[in-house]
Amino acid sequence: MKLIGSTTSPFVRRIRILLDEEPYDFVNLDIYGEDRDEIRRTNPALKIPVLESDGQEIYDSRIISRYISAKQGRDPLTWDQQNQLTLIDGANDSAVILLLARRSGLDVDTPGVMFFDLQRERIMTTLRTLAAQVEDGQFEEWNYPAICLYCLVDWLDFRDLVDFTGIESLIAFRDSHKSHPWVAETDPRES
Repeated sequence: MKLIGSTTSPFVRRIRILLDEEPYDFVNLDIYGEDRDEIRRTNPALKIPVLESDGQEIYDSRIISRYISAKQGRDPLTWDQQNQLTLIDGANDSAVILLLARRSGLDVDTPGVMFFDLQRERIMTTLRTLAAQVEDGQFEEWNYPAICLYCLVDWLDFRDLVDFTGIESLIAFRDSHKSHPWVAETDPRES
């Protein structure tokens, strides 16, 4: 297997953690710089991660996770877990949009720009829902949804995109899982 991505992507990190001890090659790309042509050749959606396995290219972390979980003989996710992933992915997508806009020189922090206001609203509404689920014990098991939540919260903190006031349980959740296998090894701060 070969995983194509970036060490700073939370979507790639979740797959790297899920792969655990599986043997695979990791190709770390600078997807917004010198390696842009490589991602164009690899995935027509221009997204990472991409998994190459058994002659098959698999796009999108959610589909890759299903493929890996099937190979590892894991139970499929429940509908509630699928909904959790939808929340996590939605917040993550909006945060990526804000980060890319900020890196493009746009002022994403001034209220009144509907597009950016909607992204911030989506992130915070979702994070409040996820924090309540953490407090309710819904993320106690270290499974794929918990891995994804970990990667989201850690990445938001790494990129300084969110004020965690009122949702401190997400930081506590993150901090309580730092010792899991492959968490330290995939830390984007070490890239």
